[in-house]
Amino acid sequence: MNPLAVALNKQIESSIIGRLLSDMGSRMFFPKGIVAQSSEAAKRADRFNATVGMAYSQKKPMILDSLQRLIPSLASKEAVAYAPTAGQPVLRETWKKMLVEKNPTLKNFNLYLPIVTAGITHGVSVLIDLFANESDTVIIPDMYWGNYRLMLSERRKAKIESFPFYTESDGFNITALDTVLGRHTEKVIVMLNFPNNPTGYSPTLEEASSLTAVLKKHADRGLNMLVILDDAYFGFFYEKEVMTESLFAPLSQAHKNILAVKADGITKEDFAWGLRVGFLTYGSKNMCQEEYEVLEKKTMGAIRSSVSNISNLSQNLMMKVYNDPKYMTEQQEHVRLLQRRYERVRAILADKPTTTLTPLPFNSGYFMAFRIRAGLGEALRNALLEKGIGIIAVNDDIVRISFASVDEDQLAKLYDDIYATAERLS
Repeated sequence: MNPLAVALNKQIESSIIGRLLSDMGSRMFFPKGIVAQSSEAAKRADRFNATVGMAYSQKKPMILDSLQRLIPSLASKEAVAYAPTAGQPVLRETWKKMLVEKNPTLKNFNLYLPIVTAGITHGVSVLIDLFANESDTVIIPDMYWGNYRLMLSERRKAKIESFPFYTESDGFNITALDTVLGRHTEKVIVMLNFPNNPTGYSPTLEEASSLTAVLKKHADRGLNMLVILDDAYFGFFYEKEVMTESLFAPLSQAHKNILAVKADGITKEDFAWGLRVGFLTYGSKNMCQEEYEVLEKKTMGAIRSSVSNISNLSQNLMMKVYNDPKYMTEQQEHVRLLQRRYERVRAILADKPTTTLTPLPFNSGYFMAFRIRAGLGEALRNALLEKGIGIIAVNDDIVRISFASVDEDQLAKLYDDIYATAERLS
């Protein structure tokens, strides 16, 4: 093992980080190579900087005129230069400030700087690399985004252990999670995605409190847990009883045996899907600054060894957006638009029968889902394609509808066609 990795591991050997890291995570470090040396030269080489692999002219990164014309508000350094591995410092500070504003519980916590990733998917993948071994168990509700399976089972060969998402009374199944956690004694990874994809469900305030208590109960008995909060759809909450803070807020301070990580980003929250800017924010009770710095270096090593660094153009564009006085007004207008679509879908479903399609509980996010008779999910998807309508067959008895992608005045026609086609197939 590289001496730099050995030194990092020495600093965390008695902490929750050391107990959770995968073999790959243990080996990971941030090298004192080109990036580190170039960073040092940027501060000290005031005559000639012949380090980084970028072409310069008059001490500015070269840029094609045809590209510069497309982005006149950005200098070439902001547009085409490499970004620091952990992300632009000013963007990291800004996102941290916004996290605290959106999650007031975090005001009482010394929050470490978020680390920039190439979107939320990349962030989750980095976490899995750092913490999941082939023998490790990842606990996920049975309603989960299909890409988790690709990342967990195929990339890392980790074991997925799922539990029923809903109770019989249509709430989040905390009792089932409690039961699954009870089977483990040393280490588990828990992945929670709220608002959930594919269901569009988020826990109520009461459920969030109970969920936190259950995780803390198992931490009390010595279970080491990495809790990944995939908050891709954070902020799209449509009912008063829904918890509007991330579970990261209470879990980041819950227990020394819980390492919570918030994976979020501009993707959905700021309607900038293809710009690929996400963030990882770590939190654990009583974790010291030195331990957070080790986590940062290991995360930077995972980023450096995979995508090198994150789009500087995207990061600087978003900083321009966040500095725009109209930003919050525009962002909230878009959120309210999706709220109206949600309310319209609710009204449509209130007048529909539940004999063929049964709506699963939803209260947030971009989606809602139907349960259909077993074996008809793919058949319904294909039949709707023949009508020029696209939906997702999650499995053979669940289909997902993205009301976020359909204009409000078209929703009634969409659901009329879905119901009529389902009735015909049944």
